[in-house]
Amino acid sequence: MDRKLRLWVICAGLIVAIGPLSIDMYLPSFPALQVYFAADAAAVQATLSSFFIGLAIGQLIYGPLTDRYGRRRPLLFGLSLYIFASLGCALAPDIVGLAGLRFLQALGGSAGMVVTRAMVRDRFAPQDMARILSAMTAVMGIAPILAPTLGGLLFETVGWQGIFVVLAVFGASCLTVSARMLPETLRERSMRGVGGAVRIYFELLGDRRFMAYALPGGMASGAMFAYISVAAFVFVDVYRFTPVQFSWLFGCNAAALICASQLNAIVLRSVPAASVLRAAMTVSALASVVMLVMALSGVGGAPAVIAPLFVAIGSLGFSSPNSTALAMAPFADRAGIASALIGTLQFAIAAVSGALAGHLQADSAIAMAAVMTGCGLIAVSLLRLLAPRAQTPAL
Repeated sequence: MDRKLRLWVICAGLIVAIGPLSIDMYLPSFPALQVYFAADAAAVQATLSSFFIGLAIGQLIYGPLTDRYGRRRPLLFGLSLYIFASLGCALAPDIVGLAGLRFLQALGGSAGMVVTRAMVRDRFAPQDMARILSAMTAVMGIAPILAPTLGGLLFETVGWQGIFVVLAVFGASCLTVSARMLPETLRERSMRGVGGAVRIYFELLGDRRFMAYALPGGMASGAMFAYISVAAFVFVDVYRFTPVQFSWLFGCNAAALICASQLNAIVLRSVPAASVLRAAMTVSALASVVMLVMALSGVGGAPAVIAPLFVAIGSLGFSSPNSTALAMAPFADRAGIASALIGTLQFAIAAVSGALAGHLQADSAIAMAAVMTGCGLIAVSLLRLLAPRAQTPAL
């Protein structure tokens, strides 16, 4: 990878990192938010679910916009919205207002997710997409490592409001980088209107080449966000981790995902992406089953849950880039819409799995493990059911 391409990947990865930063940085303050707003755990968790819903809806909107008006203009608008919504979160008067502003924050931040994936499809041949996406995962994956620790430090010094101010500053930095360093990559703009975009969305939903990989990839993401949604409650409230200890745990799991994504880029030189994807999803599902058994039995305490959790989350470093690349590969002329639909499926499923884990959350890790197990087993089943009938792209 030459210097210019490496710089482009870093810039794109930082923009995508808005999502995990916005999700992970305020996780250590969840228990404190309950006290501050006099809200229950489900209400605090709803501020995360509303963000997932905003990401899902926002990507549906930006998909056709990026195919029609280019990649840069929707990106710059979305980042601007993200900045103002982040500042609004810092001033939220109650938990309901915070959830609403988090929705707007996600609407803005979702632009970066759609645009960067579409730019990758614009610039690279199908066989190179998974490797570039793996490199971007390494950049954006630094965010979950640093975010909980940074969020914990900010909470201790300036309160939860300071976390959202920092997110606004990061968004402003991404806006500046995008304006100066990311050129337009769309060569031929689509002139389709709203009706045409809706038609293509439905065509993709009915296309086995797309759904064979996008839907299992979405379920795998659902497992990860079930973990993200309740991890702070499980490890801080149930297993009595300190915020700093929880931050280290969260960071180690994120590091596993990053390392796996980089190993994925190496493995893809000799192994087809579809084969890597099947193996990774199977390992993740089996690890989740083991975690559920440990949580149900109570044997081994926190370490017995953490070990399979580490494996399950790390496996997503293989699943995410490969499922995305395989789903988008046949649709170069609809890259924006395909990218949007992938993201929407991921975060719609994430909203449901996160809300379900939060609703079921009790004085154990059982709810988290059960939802992760369900998502993992469904992902493997869908991949086995749909992928053999789909024409596998040359990856």
